[in-house]
Amino acid sequence: MDTKILQTLEFSKIVHRLTSHAATSLGKAAAEALSPSSDLEEVKLRLQTTDEAYKADRLKGNAPFGGVTDIRPQLLRSKIGGTLNPAELLEVAETIRGSRRVKRHVLNLHEDDPIPQLAFHAEQLTEHKTLEDAILACIDDQAEVMDNASSELAAIRREIRGGEGRIREKLESMIRSSSVQKMLQDAIITIRGDRYVIPVKQEYRSHFGGIVHDQSGSGATLFIEPEAIVAMNNKLREMRAAESREIEKILQILTAQTAEYADDLLLDLDVLAQLDFAFAKARLAHGMRASLPMMNDRGFLKLKRGRHPLLAPEKVVPLDVELGNQYSAIIVTGPNTGGKTVSLKTIGLLSLMAMSGLFVPAEDGCQLCVFDAIYADIGDEQSIEQSLSTFSSHLTNIIRILKGMTPKSLVLLDELGAGTDPAEGSALAIAILEHMHKMGCRIVATTHYSELKAYAYNRKGIINASMEFDVQTLSPTYRLLVGVPGRSNAFAIAERLGLQRAIIEHARGEVSEEDMRVESMIASLEADRLGAEAERNTAEALRKQMEAQRERHEEELRRFEEQRDRLLEKAHEEAREAVAKAKREAETIIADLRKLAMEEGASVKEHKLIEARRKLENAAPAPKLSKSAKAKPSKSQQIGPGDEVTVYSLNQRGHVVELSGSDALVQLGIMKMKVALSDLELVKRAETAKTQQPKQAASLKRTRDENTRMELDLRGANLEEAIHEVDRFLDESFLAGLGRVYIIHGKGTGILRTGISDFLRRHKHVKGYRLGDYGEGGTGVTVAELK
Repeated sequence: MDTKILQTLEFSKIVHRLTSHAATSLGKAAAEALSPSSDLEEVKLRLQTTDEAYKADRLKGNAPFGGVTDIRPQLLRSKIGGTLNPAELLEVAETIRGSRRVKRHVLNLHEDDPIPQLAFHAEQLTEHKTLEDAILACIDDQAEVMDNASSELAAIRREIRGGEGRIREKLESMIRSSSVQKMLQDAIITIRGDRYVIPVKQEYRSHFGGIVHDQSGSGATLFIEPEAIVAMNNKLREMRAAESREIEKILQILTAQTAEYADDLLLDLDVLAQLDFAFAKARLAHGMRASLPMMNDRGFLKLKRGRHPLLAPEKVVPLDVELGNQYSAIIVTGPNTGGKTVSLKTIGLLSLMAMSGLFVPAEDGCQLCVFDAIYADIGDEQSIEQSLSTFSSHLTNIIRILKGMTPKSLVLLDELGAGTDPAEGSALAIAILEHMHKMGCRIVATTHYSELKAYAYNRKGIINASMEFDVQTLSPTYRLLVGVPGRSNAFAIAERLGLQRAIIEHARGEVSEEDMRVESMIASLEADRLGAEAERNTAEALRKQMEAQRERHEEELRRFEEQRDRLLEKAHEEAREAVAKAKREAETIIADLRKLAMEEGASVKEHKLIEARRKLENAAPAPKLSKSAKAKPSKSQQIGPGDEVTVYSLNQRGHVVELSGSDALVQLGIMKMKVALSDLELVKRAETAKTQQPKQAASLKRTRDENTRMELDLRGANLEEAIHEVDRFLDESFLAGLGRVYIIHGKGTGILRTGISDFLRRHKHVKGYRLGDYGEGGTGVTVAELK
């Protein structure tokens, strides 16, 4: 990319902002080297990396780059045999630790929310914890070699501390002496040249042997090493020299270990630079409220509320523009200071940012193109030194652009044809535009010439645009209106400022008829635009109103569904409680039955079993039936004696014995109950109801005795008595119309049960018989089915 265009569009200021967001010097260097790319795949990869960093920064904040520094000089020096000092080695260890933290941070994010590009870089980072631990075991946070770096160093430092203690003890005993104190300037111990001394007054110099190491500025005080401690100081200096030699040995060992990993660490630095650079781009995007653009290489550009990133966000007017679909060139007209140049720079700078892998300050859904080059001729570049006029300067730039541009280039031209005779300038501008348009490149040009408005109006693939101007306030609105050429508004402005009407009318008469037609056409287009914009605003207001209503209805539906779910849950809970209660009651009844059986054995009374069975059946919660389910049966379903029916409230089947007004006596197993007719549903008509008209013959009728029972208790009777009673009982039951009877004979030895079974087998009224089921008495009861 031409460096001139980067300077013209102020791309370096964007790079400077980006650099300020980098956390390390490595990231800053990568940001400073940023330049646009003309490779679509590379640009997409750059933007994907920025998008992943943007997502990671939004979810977990900035990556932990603390401790990471540029240690390339240390690594290179270690490779050639130099010795690193403690501070440099500490930087190596801190960088290794910081690299590991960054790697863990990125890979943990990748597990929760995939960020493949950043994860790919992070996985390349090595973790040389052995070297890190070796350095940190020898060097503390203040970049000092610790005593435990080696056993020799620990021993030397113990001896040094002991020697220092002995020297101080000797000197303190001297300065505490009253005879010596009068000779001292101050009763203190100090150090000069790594040797312990005391401050002695000048006049008492001869009273102390030893060595003078220093004197005060006035010469009144001499710093003397007494002879008594000279040998001790000499010994201490020897130990310190040994300490230095041991420290140097330790540093050489650590430097050699660093050199072994130098190549890996140099690669790690490159990876860390790229990761820091990616997160810097993410933070720049957050700061500019920028979004991810979609990229193409077919020359299509569409900005939605694009903003110039170097202007104050609260003052900049968003730009909406589309180029490269229906038209490949835009001719922008309008008054000075109306925002034409800013629009040109916005289009160019946002394109450069996208091609560099940066988000652009625009709404989501904007599209930008990867151009092979962007050319611009913007501003007055008149040069006195080169003796070039404004026109010559512009024309020199345009000639350079014409030589370098291709069909995949973007060309930005400001005030095309300005600086010379209007007639010649407009003709030259049209010729230049026509040549560029035939080349197929994308063009955005600004001009004041009305001839270019007419040219754009009649030329396919070229469209007029203008910067909106408010005649009422005599000020620009800085809005770009594509499809509407700009008006000069000179007459309107003059009239608003108070110029005499006669002068204005005379001026209008001087304007050519063709120019007047163009102005009239523009005025008509502007009126249509204002009308369409008003209708669009109305439609937008209606849309927002409908969206508000839809959201309100969705909220009401949500509340209704929540209330419904709560009621259903409450109903389910009540049902669960009812079932649990029924189960508890059933378990209680079963327990009572078992206890009763254990207490009375085989002599359990049948009426006790029947009562227990009734309790067990009634323990189940009765279903709540709707009113429609309890409706009175229709005439077509009138219930009569003998009919098989279902009792709603008990959910059981039985046979109607007789009717009594609105009630019916129903036989339910061995029980008879009086039930309302509204609680019955007909299941099957009695067979007698299907008989034809009665024959004209004599018949015997017997009304059933109300006291006829369905069971006969024979327990305690002998077989002969029992047979007699069974015969009479069967006759009465047959005449009463009963279909089933129960003969209770008990379990005992089985003689009574066997004799009754033989009698029933031969009886004329018995259709069949069986022993009782569980709940009917078991083998202690025989159930007989009557014909």
